[in-house]
Amino acid sequence: MGTEHSKNEGRRSTFFLRKGPKLPAWEDALLSGKEPKSLLKRGLRYISLSLIMKGMTSVPDFLWGLPEVQKLNLSRNQLVVIPPSLGKLDRLVVLNLGGNCLKCLPKEIGLLRNLKVLFVNMNCLTEVPAELSLCRKLEVLSLSHNCISQLPLSFTDLTSLRKLNLSNNRFVQIPLCIFALRSLDFLHLGSNRLENIAESVQYLVNLQIFIIENNNIRTLPRSLCFITTLELLNIDYNAIQTLPDDLYLLRRLPRIAWNPMDKGLHIAHNPLSRPLPEVVEGGLDVLFNYLREKKEHN
Repeated sequence: MGTEHSKNEGRRSTFFLRKGPKLPAWEDALLSGKEPKSLLKRGLRYISLSLIMKGMTSVPDFLWGLPEVQKLNLSRNQLVVIPPSLGKLDRLVVLNLGGNCLKCLPKEIGLLRNLKVLFVNMNCLTEVPAELSLCRKLEVLSLSHNCISQLPLSFTDLTSLRKLNLSNNRFVQIPLCIFALRSLDFLHLGSNRLENIAESVQYLVNLQIFIIENNNIRTLPRSLCFITTLELLNIDYNAIQTLPDDLYLLRRLPRIAWNPMDKGLHIAHNPLSRPLPEVVEGGLDVLFNYLREKKEHN
């Protein structure tokens, strides 16, 4: 009887082995015995899936079987690679990959033709695939806190892009492709290694918020003064000594601003030549009047 019991146990063990490899423990814990589709949440606008802060080192395979997902949050994990299978999720509208350990993005990201919002901030990217420019509906892109020093020229095709955050990277100059993005209303290039701003900046005719704080910029181009849509211009912590006389044309700047969140002209911590420091102390109207009078006398 003992022998028969051992045979039955052996058959049962063989049966379970034949069922295939078990899911990784962490992936099994995510599902807790449920169907993957049960993780989806159906909101008013999007079908979403959030796997934030799950300690994941790789993307769970069950995700690629959920093509209906439109909003996906994989932020604040330890992901090192996003596989080419990402291209299967072609209904994605919002994708958050922030706060991981990604060194690159798959070229298949270009298959996400419905993508409007992409966060890849706080990773280890050194470059961005040219295929991203195929996401023609993209409106918001954050690549901040990476190690990027250039962008593909094909980015000129992202004509719907309105908000672009490239802060805390390694740009020495503003990529030329940016000046073709006429729909931009927000551009953050703070904490890079910029030494100048090209005159071509004037082509960003819809720009409302321009942040270039904490760089090595010495002068502002005159053409910057023609972006009359500007409501916030942050040039704090640079090496600026003089200001262009036409700066007074930026009439939508409401004040000299000190709080980082406030609209206005942020100009603190620059080695302004005299009498500019004293003039700035008097407020924006005093500064603009000074620059206007200076121009009239020249």
